[in-house]
Amino acid sequence: MTAVLTPDQARRRFVGLTALRWLPVGVAVPVSVLLATARGLSPADIGLVVALYGAVTLVLELPTGGLADAIGHRPVLALSGLFTTAGLATMAVADSVLLFAVAWALKGVARALDSGPLEAWYVDTVHRTDPDADLTPGLSRAGAADAAGLTLGAVLGGVLPLLAGRDGAAALALPLLLAAGFAMGHVVAVLLLVVPVSPDRASSLGALRAGVREVPLVVSSTVRLVLRDRLLRLLLTVSLLVGIVLTSLELLGPLHFAELAGSPEVGSAVFGVVTAISFAAAAVGSLLAPAAGRAAGGSVVLVSAVTSVLAAGAIAAFAVAPGVVLAAVAYSAFYLLNGAAWPLRKQLMHDQTTSSQRSTTVSASSLALMVGGILGNLLLPRLADSAGLPTGLLAGAAGMLLLALVSLGLRARPAGVGRPAQRSAVAG
Repeated sequence: MTAVLTPDQARRRFVGLTALRWLPVGVAVPVSVLLATARGLSPADIGLVVALYGAVTLVLELPTGGLADAIGHRPVLALSGLFTTAGLATMAVADSVLLFAVAWALKGVARALDSGPLEAWYVDTVHRTDPDADLTPGLSRAGAADAAGLTLGAVLGGVLPLLAGRDGAAALALPLLLAAGFAMGHVVAVLLLVVPVSPDRASSLGALRAGVREVPLVVSSTVRLVLRDRLLRLLLTVSLLVGIVLTSLELLGPLHFAELAGSPEVGSAVFGVVTAISFAAAAVGSLLAPAAGRAAGGSVVLVSAVTSVLAAGAIAAFAVAPGVVLAAVAYSAFYLLNGAAWPLRKQLMHDQTTSSQRSTTVSASSLALMVGGILGNLLLPRLADSAGLPTGLLAGAAGMLLLALVSLGLRARPAGVGRPAQRSAVAG
């Protein structure tokens, strides 16, 4: 028998573990590229190793989701934390393209392992005691915790080199060692707080092998589920479009701020502050999601469509803003609006699947987001080069308008009409 957590207990653990998961990522963000540069990597070298991270994550996204569904959430989450720790520690000492590539590849494995199990565990734990529970409050608070962990981590990672009393690579490596320590702390927290919904199926070598053999079956059945479920296909399309739009802001945004600020150095400092504010705005938006849903009478269609149109307007305002302040307000407004809709779409996605395929379905959503990011990386810089930065950013606004159009199809079927029945969480 396994302990049974109440929905409130599960929510608190989910939110806390989410914040702790993203804390080391935030710590590493300000220094990862700078450390690689200090140790002799060129921009092209850095682009290569980061691309490797994306490729590893993309290839492993669905298989690792299937692994979590096959052997249980906790062992996969713990394994993700160990890979994160190894990747950050390797990066702290890396001094060549090969070692940096190894570090980013380890982080890619960790990201793929992590993309679905914690959220799936929370949903399955809540459904075990209340199959009809409203998941939106927990998902929205986790979204806020995600942003809070990134924000706090970015502050720590940015300040620590200034306080270290060292110069160059030695100072820049310290935040990565701190991040590795936080990642190891997350492993311990997972082992203590993630109570299995059913006994972990990786408790013996034979069970682990049997679970691994189940992975192709779980992945293929999830793919069939997505292919035959119109709503899941639309939700994955939404994820893909969000990936493209985020690329337009995160790739072209720093360049736009540099132009507005008058120099790359000032623009970089401004963008750092705006990024922190935007993470906070995303957290606020996520917390507002339940209220937005109530105001819309429970209509995900209305919330998703309206926030997407408003977010398109925010991106357009950012693209044509004459100064830094207005650009910063518009940039942050996008993250607020996107954060307000995301938990409601997540609730809808979980309503369409079962505990046996939940991690894989979440991984499919993450994969779609990543594919959108890759498409954005390939297309938007070329558009900006040929037609100017504002045009590249306006392409992101067009993506949000298309997302609003897709949102009009996000109508859940009535209960019992072609929807998958909720399996017992104990069996899943």
